[in-house]
This record gives sequence, structure tokens and C-alpha cells, in this order.
Amino acid sequence: MRWELTETYESAHGGIRWGCLGEGDPVVLLHGTPFSSYVWRDVATALAMRHRVYFWDLAGYGRSEKLAGQDVSLAAQQAVFTGLLEHWGLERPRVVAHDFGGAVALRSALLDGIGYHSLALLDAVSLRPWGSDFFRLVNQQSEVFAALPPHLHEALVRRYIATAAHRELRGDVLDALTEPWLGEQGQPAFYRQIAQADERYTREVEDRYSELDHPVLIAWGDRDGWLPAERGRELAARIPHARLEWIPDAGHLVQEDNPARVTALLTEFLAG
Repeated sequence: MRWELTETYESAHGGIRWGCLGEGDPVVLLHGTPFSSYVWRDVATALAMRHRVYFWDLAGYGRSEKLAGQDVSLAAQQAVFTGLLEHWGLERPRVVAHDFGGAVALRSALLDGIGYHSLALLDAVSLRPWGSDFFRLVNQQSEVFAALPPHLHEALVRRYIATAAHRELRGDVLDALTEPWLGEQGQPAFYRQIAQADERYTREVEDRYSELDHPVLIAWGDRDGWLPAERGRELAARIPHARLEWIPDAGHLVQEDNPARVTALLTEFLAG
């Protein structure tokens, strides 16, 4: 499936590629690391039957601009997201966020005062500690990993992305998720975003989740090996009236493992 991001938003953290589908009440989709908006392609197409669906690649990810020395931290992504909502003219949109995108959406709500109609958090980075064992290793030794020969780097990235799913990813899907991290710009960008991952960005908001006053859906893959199920339970306990749902036979990359269940949950939730 072709996935087009035809528009560009010039942010303080580089050019951001984005696109939209459908008509109706607005829904904004946020992806996580090390992915891109491509993971939303099936879900976005389904939601576009009832909504105006906005999607974008985080700064330094996917088709967005990759720059030497670029700030791609969660604080930078928060600034980009808040700016995008203003650029799109959206007030109180429905927001759906996965992985790092969850931390971005939570920070924009709690630190920038952005109001949402509703918020769905899928296997969201939200509570410390977070990150797989490999992620933490690279975070501590990013310069060493960045010096890998390109063929070894590609093999590492492909295997790393594959471990996010419970089911085996199709070859074309794995290719599409790996490709942005290859080449002269992609390889350093991959290690740059891991090097800048810092748990202080969730520590700044963890104690404020009880302030969220809009409907919140928390959905979690029951086979998530990157962020264990206990994180979902704890997050639900911290947010008043949050609804927790499990996505069966799904790892961390729930959009690929069980897109039907994800789409059904979001369709029902967003209609509420």
C-alpha cells in the first residue's frame, strides 16, 4: 500500500511531513519509535470513513527532515505537535497515540494546556522505566553503534523492529519501516533519536496524570515484550475513569499484529 505524506510543516526542529484523509470530526494519529506514520496506514484508512484523520512523521523520523545535531527529544516532539495542532487549526481534537507518541500527547496536554476531546493511548511510553534492553544499551553507547558498517546497521535495525511484533512482519512492511533509517542521513538519525531518549521527559508529567479530565482509552498488546502489561494497568490506575482494554495476540506493534481489534476499539471509542 502506498502511504503518502504530501504536506510539509516547517518547524523549529526541521521539516515535518504530514497528510490527512477523510472528512468529519478530526482525529490525530501519533506514532512511536523507531517507527513512522506508516504503521497507521490501515487504521487511518478505516477511521477516515467517519473522520478527518491527520497523521505525521515525528521530527527526525520517517519522511520528515533529518539533520545533524537535530533535537528530536520528547520535548522537541511536544513542541512540534503543539505547533502542528495550531497550524491545522484544531481545537479539542480526538488524539490516538502509540509508544513515544503517547508521551508526546501527554506532555502537550499537561505542559502546554492542549485540550483533547478524547485520548487513546496504545502501549504508550508514559511511566518509568521504559525502553527495551536493547534500547537502553544503545542509549548508553550510541556513538559506538553509530559507527557500525551500513550492512550491519541495516541487519540490526531490521531485527530490532521485528521484535516489536508478536507475529512475523511481512517483508514489505519490514522494508518500509526500516528504509527511513538507512543511508547517510538515516543511519545517524536512528542512533540520534535513541541517544536523546531520557526518562526525565516522562518524570516531568507522571505525577500529573490524574489531571486529565477527558475520556481516555488505554489499549495494550497482551504479548508486549517492550512495555509489559503491568505498565498499562498502572497507567490506567493513575488516570481518573480511564478504560483499559487488551489487544489479544499482539506485541508492542499492535497496529501490525491485530489491526482489526485496534480499529474496532478506536472506532467505538471515538464515536463516544
